[in-house]
Formats: sequence, C-alpha cells, structure tokens
Amino acid sequence: MAKSKAPVGMSINIGISEKDRAAIAGGLAKLLADTYTLYLTTHNFHWNVTGPMFNTLHLMFMAQYTELWNAVDPVAERIRSLGHPAPGSYAQFSKLSSIKDAPAVPPKALEMVAILVAGHEAVARTARSIFPLADKAGDEPTADLLTQRLTVHEQTAWMLRSLLEA
Repeated sequence: MAKSKAPVGMSINIGISEKDRAAIAGGLAKLLADTYTLYLTTHNFHWNVTGPMFNTLHLMFMAQYTELWNAVDPVAERIRSLGHPAPGSYAQFSKLSSIKDAPAVPPKALEMVAILVAGHEAVARTARSIFPLADKAGDEPTADLLTQRLTVHEQTAWMLRSLLEA
C-alpha cells in the first residue's frame, strides 16, 4: 500500500497572513543571525581570555555561549513554523547580522567584556524591533519567544557591564 503524501505547496492557515508571516520570519532571521554571531564571539572569547580574571570570565563565557547555543534552535524552528526557511550559513548570517564578527586577534579581557555587552544590547534591539510585527499579527508564540530572549540579553548585558565599572 502506497503512503499518502502531504499536498505539494499546501497552504499554511494559522491565522496569520502570509505577508505578516514573511515579515516576522524576516525579523527572526536577523535575530537568529545575531544570536549565532554572538554565540561564536562568546565561544571565541571563552577559548582566548587571559589575565587575572581568567577563571571567572572563562566560566562566565561558557555559561553564556551555552545559553546562546540553546537559543538558536527555538528561533530557527519558529521561522520554520511560520512557513519560511531558516538561514543557516555563515554567508547568510554575515549578511543578516547587526553584530560584527569577533576580532581576528583576541582583545584583552575587559575589551572582550565590552564587545559582549554591545553584542547583547544589539540582539536585544533586534528582538525588540520584531515586537510590533508580532503584535500586529497576533503572533503570541513569537512575542513569547522575543520576551524570553530580551530577558536573557538585557540581564546578561547588565551583568557584563557590572564588570566594567570602576
């Protein structure tokens, strides 16, 4: 007996128009690119941090890159749930991300911290920019995801900024 297949080009009817799903997925693609870029930078800094704060920063960066790694899948899966492909290449991420790549030469420890503060703030801005789209479309799952990401990025930026105060 032959297995039945889902119809090719089956339309998505989740109560959000295609135009709104495309706009939200486009915003989430930028969030995914920012998150992945920040993940790579944080992991890079974990490997390359030196100095008197080595142990503290090494462990902190590990916790942060692990959290970021765990965040990329839900963002990508939300894009897919909206019916769009999730970006997944370095080339795509470099075009979509608002965050610069990590410096080729590892900076000093406190400069790493400052770079990560800026990165978390950038991801928060990207997440916040998607809210009006999700709100207008009544896309509560995306709004919930954005709220979770904003909480993490704003709190992490605050904790990192605290290390920079004299």
